[in-house]
Amino acid sequence: MRLSWRRSRRRIPLAWYNLRHERSRLLVAIAGVAFAVLLMFMNLGFLGALINTTTNFYDQFNGDIFLVSPQSLEISSTKAFPRQRLYQAAGIEGVQRAMPLYAEYALWKNPETQISRAMFVYGFNPSDPVFLMPELNTDAARQALQQPNTTFIDRRSRPEFGPQTIGLETEADRRRITIVGQYALGGGFAADGTLIMSDQNFRRYFAPRPLTQINLGLLLLDPGTDAQRVQATLRSRLPADVNLYTKAEIVRKESQFWIQTTSIGFIFGLGVLVSFIVGTVIVYQILYTDIRDHLREYATLKAIGYSGGYLFKVVLHEAVILALLGYVPGLILALGLYALADNATAGTLPMQMTLFRVVFVLALTITMCSLSGLISVRKAVTTDPAAVFA
Repeated sequence: MRLSWRRSRRRIPLAWYNLRHERSRLLVAIAGVAFAVLLMFMNLGFLGALINTTTNFYDQFNGDIFLVSPQSLEISSTKAFPRQRLYQAAGIEGVQRAMPLYAEYALWKNPETQISRAMFVYGFNPSDPVFLMPELNTDAARQALQQPNTTFIDRRSRPEFGPQTIGLETEADRRRITIVGQYALGGGFAADGTLIMSDQNFRRYFAPRPLTQINLGLLLLDPGTDAQRVQATLRSRLPADVNLYTKAEIVRKESQFWIQTTSIGFIFGLGVLVSFIVGTVIVYQILYTDIRDHLREYATLKAIGYSGGYLFKVVLHEAVILALLGYVPGLILALGLYALADNATAGTLPMQMTLFRVVFVLALTITMCSLSGLISVRKAVTTDPAAVFA
């Protein structure tokens, strides 16, 4: 008899019956959890997009080791250093090619509205394979870039810059300029659009700046060369006015700058924490109200022999059920908003759902609801049945 009673106790889905007893309250709880899940997904999505857009251009840089001034924080605020450092690096065994890259902001005039906006400009020697974009690695592209006052424009630049058709003429820093090609790179949070021009044209638009001062040095190594070994050799031979990074290191450096130093990374990180707290409070209120309304039933369970551990399990089961029921609509809404944001920004803000993010938010949701359950169940566990029915 005792065995059959225990088996029947295990079969009774008491947690589910408690939740569905008042369906309006259940729907409100699901909506609250889904809202918290959606907030976490969106903040993590924006944080991921921040990292991607501020580092994805390095994937298109044809370099294994990068030379940067120690005073540089990230690509859009680099400080110039002597081009002579590249000549010194070129003599190191394993270095196949040393290539300079120039970077600066220019005012680009929208030919339709006549409004000028800041655009980020890269300058390079067209004979150097600095970029991996196929649009820039043809003979026709090199010849076009070598013509005076010409540029390639990023097709991902914001529409506010105006038409981007090849052959269009407008002004950059009050000097005539002609678009002779397009590429796809993205400017990230630091720039709404980018241009790529030859080093000679760069000198024309940013005079009197000399080409002997560069913003970034790219070292292309021989196939099979150990990048860390070359990096160590360079550190021992070059002055302290340059820092040396592998591609993975400079990507990590830029990511850390935007996440840890800028207010943007702090805001999105704080948003995830706030979302977690909001969800915890919502679930706590739901579970606490449920326990308060069913306090006599919980007291009865204690009076007939159910332990406090069993009551803990019931409430934790309710919390996990709420987590799963709220997580699914939150995930579906997040996928829709990700696609909407990606389309609205024409791919310049890549909101992509990753497996890690799906699992991470699910774990946060279950933790959030379980924490609420553990806090709210104390009233049922500590209540004296005799006091309830007195």
